[in-house]
Amino acid sequence: MTDLFSPLRLGAIDLPNRIVMSSLTRNRAGAGNVPTDLTVEYYRQRASAGLILTEASPICPEAHGYPRTPGIHTAEQMAGWKTVTAAVHAAGGRIAIQLWHVGRISHPDLQPGGATPVAPSALCPVGQVMTFKGMQEYVTPRALEAAELPALVASYVQAAKNAMAAGFDGVEIHAGNGYLLDQFLRSSTNQRSDAYGGSKENRARLLLEVLAAVCAAIGNNRVGVRLSPVTPFNDISDANPQETFDYVVGELNRFDLAFLDVLQGTGGAAPEQWLPFDYARLRAIYKGKLILNNGYDFATGQAAVQGGAADAIAYGRALLANPDLVERFRRGAPLNQPDYTKLYVGEEKGYTDYPFLAD
Repeated sequence: MTDLFSPLRLGAIDLPNRIVMSSLTRNRAGAGNVPTDLTVEYYRQRASAGLILTEASPICPEAHGYPRTPGIHTAEQMAGWKTVTAAVHAAGGRIAIQLWHVGRISHPDLQPGGATPVAPSALCPVGQVMTFKGMQEYVTPRALEAAELPALVASYVQAAKNAMAAGFDGVEIHAGNGYLLDQFLRSSTNQRSDAYGGSKENRARLLLEVLAAVCAAIGNNRVGVRLSPVTPFNDISDANPQETFDYVVGELNRFDLAFLDVLQGTGGAAPEQWLPFDYARLRAIYKGKLILNNGYDFATGQAAVQGGAADAIAYGRALLANPDLVERFRRGAPLNQPDYTKLYVGEEKGYTDYPFLAD
């Protein structure tokens, strides 16, 4: 019977098991938003996962929205990531980078030249953003002109090419969690009246253009995408998420992607708190390999794979705190608990110092 320990092929990527490391922002990059030796060790420790999805990596200077997030748009960043991929591969692992543009979830203090962040529409998100000066209120973003969108697509393509040059096995296009591509997809944040706004078809246009261009550049069998149909994270929502994402997922079929990674419900919330959404319907619509993500333990992940609800399960906090999660699951061993005070601060503390079973 297929289970979490069964091998799986995602496009061109062969996985020894179906336990995927979910993308987790850790804010540990060095000067110039370059991965450091600590980053190398962090990912090397978790190489027994079937596939590592890295923390989200900004595709260009304007894509940044948090301090110390490692980019994939400079030669120095590429060189830093190359040491990461080499270490993961030497440890027998596979690793794909999550390509990121935060859109309006930024601040002028985090933008080149203090520029205003961009978005599909000039709508200010509710809340505050972490900057190098501490927490600050979000600002009203500048709506992107249609004429700017081809250059944005080109930034995704260049970042994907950079990722391949840095030794990654693939890329995941981040189109969830309230960031730029999700802002285009959802009705609350996209109030455009041009070809990129209004209908679900128009709101999905930019994501589909990005996917087409990236697939053409590096091969569709090394490209995945992240969606989060109902998460309200970063002050985002949709008037009809089922209709929107049924359409989006149906359109993904024409790309024959390596995988689709779906964040169910709301990050950090228990399933009983999730907003209503029929994920089984997405499974029925989508013809490719599906990774489900959020709130799974061993038993529920095993049941989802064995029952055919998913091809693989992504684990975030569990792999953060248990670099040897695969072996712990295999043995039925107890799990370390994550130190939530050290998610985004602490350097090696709460990052590379979680004990292995052998310790």
